[in-house]
Amino acid sequence: MSIKQLLHQPAIGEKVTVKGWVRSFRSNRFIALNDGSCLATLQCVVDFEHADENELKRITTGSCLAVTGSLLESKGHGQTVEIIVDHFEVLGDAPVEDYPLQPKKHSLEFLREIAHLRPRTNTFGAVFRLRHALSFAVHNYFNKEGFFNWHSPIITGSDAEGAGEMFRVSTLPASGGDVAEDFFGKETHLTVSGQLEGELGAMGLGKIYTFGPTFRAENSNTTRHLAEFWMIEPEMAFYDLEMNMDLAEDFLKYCIQYLLDNCREDLQFLDQRFADEQKGKPQNERSEQGLIEKLEFVVSNDFVRLSYTDAIEILKRSKPNQKKKFKYLINEWGADLQSEHERYLVEKHFKAPVVLFDYPASIKAFYMRLNDDGKTVRAMDILFPGIGEIVGGSQREERHDVLKEKVAAVGIPEEELWWYLETRKFGTCVHSGFGLGFERLVQFCTGMGNIRDVIPFPRTPGSANF
Repeated sequence: MSIKQLLHQPAIGEKVTVKGWVRSFRSNRFIALNDGSCLATLQCVVDFEHADENELKRITTGSCLAVTGSLLESKGHGQTVEIIVDHFEVLGDAPVEDYPLQPKKHSLEFLREIAHLRPRTNTFGAVFRLRHALSFAVHNYFNKEGFFNWHSPIITGSDAEGAGEMFRVSTLPASGGDVAEDFFGKETHLTVSGQLEGELGAMGLGKIYTFGPTFRAENSNTTRHLAEFWMIEPEMAFYDLEMNMDLAEDFLKYCIQYLLDNCREDLQFLDQRFADEQKGKPQNERSEQGLIEKLEFVVSNDFVRLSYTDAIEILKRSKPNQKKKFKYLINEWGADLQSEHERYLVEKHFKAPVVLFDYPASIKAFYMRLNDDGKTVRAMDILFPGIGEIVGGSQREERHDVLKEKVAAVGIPEEELWWYLETRKFGTCVHSGFGLGFERLVQFCTGMGNIRDVIPFPRTPGSANF
């Protein structure tokens, strides 16, 4: 039986067996045992006077135990129940001199170096349980809304973003060789997005979503970027941009509400951690809201919607721009918004999540529908406090002739995307979709400052450990 089950449905007086890892062992008597099922530890009281002394010495922080005894109400402070131990077995030793997770405060940087052990800490146990809950909420939401889960390929011969920052997949020797002799007979890469193939599913099934790993060979060492991350990408036939924005907002609110309803203990722990972290920051960098307060604010308020053009005017007139505090100054329409601009709009100007739409065509991908003005596209980004862009989406270009021109303009050979173009020849229709970087959502919901701390084994430039 898990510790979570015992704490929520205590079988007082019954004989129980619990297996887990020792967090601490006090006075040769009190074992704090955690099995990962929840944040709490279960106190197990050993009768050390009648226990084997050599076996007692094996009970150390990090060792793995099986404990059998009677579950009783606890008279001690800090727990409701405890096990009076009849018998224990050390399943795995953890020598004190070698085990790096001794009961003291460890930096997040140090814990990244021992990512194989960090799920055993309170912080990462909470983060990864919340990650699971969010993943479950994603599938729940789309299933209840009538979407079909669609598995886009991981290995692809096309570049959905047209950016070229892709990991090549090859069986050729490192010294090179003829691409025609390669495994697939052509150049292939790890996918940067499941969107293009997702659109194909939507054009036959109506509403689909992908949820899988994506890869960007972008040499970016920031707190917001990973080389391998997970993406959620719904695609919907017959949806215009307004419907797309409505869906994205509803989806985000559902996922966050799911955590608030089902993961309160882990959220409260991370809320306190977030508050403690804020105290160490300069006053002007501190969050005005606590973690749970921020999550509740998002689910209970409408997102602000404004055009890119209106956003540029706000940014041009803003104090940071006029006083040259922005690293990238906004001087004219057409500028590609940076994280500092997105966060200003969300955190300072509106103090609410923001949906920007109708971006310049020149800074957006080829597949986005061109507006009648000929210079903007039906794109939308959702911006969150502390994160910046969390969702990027658009109404897709459904007109065959316009899409052909856009593919040619970005230099993608038409024969590479013949299958994508054909969907615009055979029964085309208005359709839309968006992409959500799952780790950014987990980062927002856990309050973690670095995206490397919300995925078990982060892949970043120069780092592919574990």
